[in-house]
Amino acid sequence: MKKNMVKLAAGAAAVLLMATSAEAGYTMKKKVGDVDTKLTFFGFAQLEAVGGKGMQIKEAGSVDKASSDIAFRAQRIRLGWKYVAGKVRGKVFLDFNQDHSSANGGDATDGAAMPKMIKDAFISYVADPAFVIKAGLIKMPNGMSFTMPGWNLDIAERGFDKSLALERNTGLMISGRGIGYAGNKVDGFEMGHERPWKGFGYDIMIANQANRSSAVNSTEFGGNSYAVRGMFDWTEKFHMEASYAVSENADGNDALTTNGEDYSNINVGIDSNLGKLSLKAEFFDAKNILGTKDYDETVYTATAGYFVTPKLELVAKHLQGSAQKGATANTTKLGNTYLGFNLFLSQPYSDFSRKAKRARNQHKVVFNYILASGSGATEDATSKWSGLSGYRDDAFIAQYQFKF
Repeated sequence: MKKNMVKLAAGAAAVLLMATSAEAGYTMKKKVGDVDTKLTFFGFAQLEAVGGKGMQIKEAGSVDKASSDIAFRAQRIRLGWKYVAGKVRGKVFLDFNQDHSSANGGDATDGAAMPKMIKDAFISYVADPAFVIKAGLIKMPNGMSFTMPGWNLDIAERGFDKSLALERNTGLMISGRGIGYAGNKVDGFEMGHERPWKGFGYDIMIANQANRSSAVNSTEFGGNSYAVRGMFDWTEKFHMEASYAVSENADGNDALTTNGEDYSNINVGIDSNLGKLSLKAEFFDAKNILGTKDYDETVYTATAGYFVTPKLELVAKHLQGSAQKGATANTTKLGNTYLGFNLFLSQPYSDFSRKAKRARNQHKVVFNYILASGSGATEDATSKWSGLSGYRDDAFIAQYQFKF
């Protein structure tokens, strides 16, 4: 028994010694022939207490919590691994808080669906920083805030603009980052603007119909979806991107017998990290939601964060939406304002760079109070919010997050 305990302790110590950092997960390295390989394990969890009437009417026809003043839940419980071998990359990312049944996975083609529990599952080849090929289940390049990691958000959750993004999908994507300037590090796992590059970037993706998107109904014969995104970065002080995305036959009916409308959207985003102060703005303009002609929605968002101390950041985010469900329908409006703070319980850095902020997120408490406003925050049939999602009454979220 004693010898086994010594072996177990020695093995655990070896794994810890091979770890790069808490931010990057735990890494094991091995040489295969002349190729250096690396396998990294990582994960995070978000445990929450939620309340307020808005939690019960966040989306039409759904109840997000029990009929109590406060409820407890997990938003994300995720574990993943990355593999690097020369220019080849591989990633698998799972969410144990999602359905693992293929029947409920969406993303279907000829009856074969990917379970929602699988968030990412792709391989990539880094031919050049300006030309990276990815194949598999990937976040479609559509939506600035959506393509940033869920553990690296300014507030406890993504706002109701997230329902307009094309979400994750199975397909083929080519990407480039930092074009026009030397010295940019590209690792082949990029989905958004993870690091402060200099220069231009792009993503082009073709995939199955975007059935995981809230804006697209699920069908086995829906056609394809497409997304293209361009961006420009000047260190962490300025990032701007714009994308255009389409999912064919978004009404969910058999494309061979119906002529469903194509869902499309335009997204524009700006992100600036200015030391203690961070600013973001984003815009979505969506057309033919759920394949319904003239079911349109636009959303504007503005986010500001300020570090009062290295451990405490005050944050405010406002989303303003406008939706019209048909050419002759009334236009409805809804505003959601998130007010709160991020309390970083372990922060290995004292500066306020983007890298330091990401490292702080390994252990934090988030509190947001959500204020609902606008004519859509009502039960009146003529003005009730007709957008895909959003809080129509006040609510709050208290979240504890840890990450390794």
